[in-house]
Amino acid sequence: MDPQPLRELAKSLVGPNLKEGAAAAVVLAPPAPPGSSGPCSPHSVLTQRPRQKLSRKAISSANLLVRSGSTESRGGKDPLSSPGGPGSRRSNYNLEGISVKMFLRGRPITMYIPSGIRSLEELPSGPPPETLSLDWVYGYRGRDSRSNLFVLRSGEVVYFIACVVVLYRPGGGPGGPGGGGQRHYRGHTDCVRCLAVHPDGVRVASGQTAGVDKDGKPLQPVVHIWDSETLLKLQEIGLGAFERGVGALAFSAADQGAFLCVVDDSNEHMLSVWDCSRGMKLAEIKSTNDSVLAVGFNPRDSSCIVTSGKSHVHFWNWSGGVGVPGNGTLTRKQGVFGKYKKPKFIPCFVFLPDGDILTGDSEGNILTWGRSPSDSKTPGRGGAKETYGIVAQAHAHEGSIFALCLRRDGTVLSGGGRDRRLVQWGPGLVALQEAEIPEHFGAVRAIAEGPGSELLVGTTKNALLRGDLAQGFSPVIQGHTDELWGLCTHPSQNRFLTCGHDRQLCLWDGESHALAWSLDLKETGLCADFHPSGAVVAVGLNTGRWLVLDTETREIVSDVIDGNEQLSVVRYSPDGLYLAIGSHDNVIYIYSVSSDGAKSSRFGRCMGHSSFITHLDWSKDGNFIMSNSGDYEILYWDVAGGCKQLKNRYESRDREWATYTCVLGFHVYGVWPDGSDGTDINSLCRSHNERVVAVADDFCKVHLFQYPCARAKAPSRMYGGHGSHVTSVRFTHDDSHLVSLGGKDASIFQWRMLGAGGSGPAPATPSRTPSLSPASSLDV
Repeated sequence: MDPQPLRELAKSLVGPNLKEGAAAAVVLAPPAPPGSSGPCSPHSVLTQRPRQKLSRKAISSANLLVRSGSTESRGGKDPLSSPGGPGSRRSNYNLEGISVKMFLRGRPITMYIPSGIRSLEELPSGPPPETLSLDWVYGYRGRDSRSNLFVLRSGEVVYFIACVVVLYRPGGGPGGPGGGGQRHYRGHTDCVRCLAVHPDGVRVASGQTAGVDKDGKPLQPVVHIWDSETLLKLQEIGLGAFERGVGALAFSAADQGAFLCVVDDSNEHMLSVWDCSRGMKLAEIKSTNDSVLAVGFNPRDSSCIVTSGKSHVHFWNWSGGVGVPGNGTLTRKQGVFGKYKKPKFIPCFVFLPDGDILTGDSEGNILTWGRSPSDSKTPGRGGAKETYGIVAQAHAHEGSIFALCLRRDGTVLSGGGRDRRLVQWGPGLVALQEAEIPEHFGAVRAIAEGPGSELLVGTTKNALLRGDLAQGFSPVIQGHTDELWGLCTHPSQNRFLTCGHDRQLCLWDGESHALAWSLDLKETGLCADFHPSGAVVAVGLNTGRWLVLDTETREIVSDVIDGNEQLSVVRYSPDGLYLAIGSHDNVIYIYSVSSDGAKSSRFGRCMGHSSFITHLDWSKDGNFIMSNSGDYEILYWDVAGGCKQLKNRYESRDREWATYTCVLGFHVYGVWPDGSDGTDINSLCRSHNERVVAVADDFCKVHLFQYPCARAKAPSRMYGGHGSHVTSVRFTHDDSHLVSLGGKDASIFQWRMLGAGGSGPAPATPSRTPSLSPASSLDV
């Protein structure tokens, strides 16, 4: 048989967008209807092409999509008027034999086009009219960072999580605990690690860690100096000058904040001084091979800089170099502990008004360092006019001291790790007052002074507390402490539930932006779903165990184990009569559920996947399931008919789905990026109004596409802010908001939907920090 006519037919069916050399990848027909596979049928003819002719380029392409059997490629004839008449083999095939194909890691994935779509060209193109605006960020990075909590001149509290610096207003606005609100600086491209506030109380310096972009290119550490009133970036400091990340920052105070001191995370922990207004490096030196945890200028003398960290306190003298790049010098004197026990860590220090310095260490001691005339015999490099020596010691806490804060009245606050105590100290380190932080909030990480006697306390369990020593403290910001995966939204309220590797199950109120309740699961939670009534919620764990909890009482009403491998998805049918459990043992377990959702019994098992279950959705009638697996299978199941696999997948092409969270399927294949390895998309969710689809990817981004998204390389609106792979996205019940989870950064972002079908008008400008340079006009 001459293959040339087949090549011409393939070319006409695929169209001009197929890449050169990829035509051999065309496999045009799905399984034909019974009786239509004779030697002269289109199915048998078109599949006689040798598979060996599949080009290597086409096999490796993650996004090669092939349209087969379009009516336009057959001269525009109506299939029903084709020879043979209605009901004939040929007319049935022409009507139903339509598919597209994509490749992931060389594996072909065939998806059948719904019969109502005559041409892919009639599907929506371009990004959706809807946009997202970051409404609220849940969480605070207190678990593994310092220099992370300050109060601005405006009264806003500034802190960070993931790539976002949050400006939280405790009062004076609607929408949060105590009537608070949030604004966000989103200029960073990777996780923020430290902050410093300028003496004017308006400008902020924030340092980020190193990272890589989606193409594997390094993202260099950098410091941004920005205006907290306008959220505009004023200066970029040290691009290309730092290694690994920025570990500590400090503005000078004696000269109105003209200089910035930076310590990076390289092996030598390079210490550098910069001219803030010009972004010019004035001096640099290797500080120590030990970790540096804190840095600060003497508020009365900018030539004196102090650093502390692992087993050291260093006093630096900076001289010359003003206005001359790199011409300044830094000389060091090492703090000598003498008769006092040398601690393993000195995490914090503070300057007193009289010039002395207090340090807090891992032994729970506060040491007072006083000035003394320079002694040439003092160990360390010379050059300083004066040196410091220990003049007093006070045992303040059991365990390490993580934070010291000088109050406006001259007293000092210390925050303990193991004992979780906040202690106020007067002159001579006399204890005046103290309070203890509840255990479930963790240890004290940072302290900031608010108006009057009010204090803000950041904790090691990523909570931000507000209160005072007399009345105690209550949380205003809370978050998870480890990687997040499980997310579901309430069917009728603006509430959502999260779970993850910290073993906490949390219910959040999206209106008040507060934690409604939390529960210790004792095991890692990976997935969850509300019953349609909202009365109960099912949670899947990493051991094959799953729970059903009453959402009001938090009582566990059902506790079941299916296999011994982790569960990746739990999903109630839209009528609430069934619960599907997708496991890493390749099985979907089906349970019958009582009307109130409290009781369940095994109904059957869907067995047929050759890899672990990743996603599944129910049909609108509650009788069928569509599922994806780790090896990129798309399978369909007749649950009501006995959990049978539907072998002829093309018969499901017109089935309507109650939800769409499967990442593989005709309606969403356009979301996959070029060159994908099959793991680049972690989660997907269609809005309830079926207008848009949100995508969580492996490159810290949330995307918004039009739905259906059935065009290759479909454009999207892209949103940054997460500092880790985004693990899940879900729309709230009324599509007014979208919730996204960061993986390792343990952050929860609540986005407001704007524009067509959203809760407000589309913004005139992209909702991002104006100083950012977008990669394209669609990045926000």
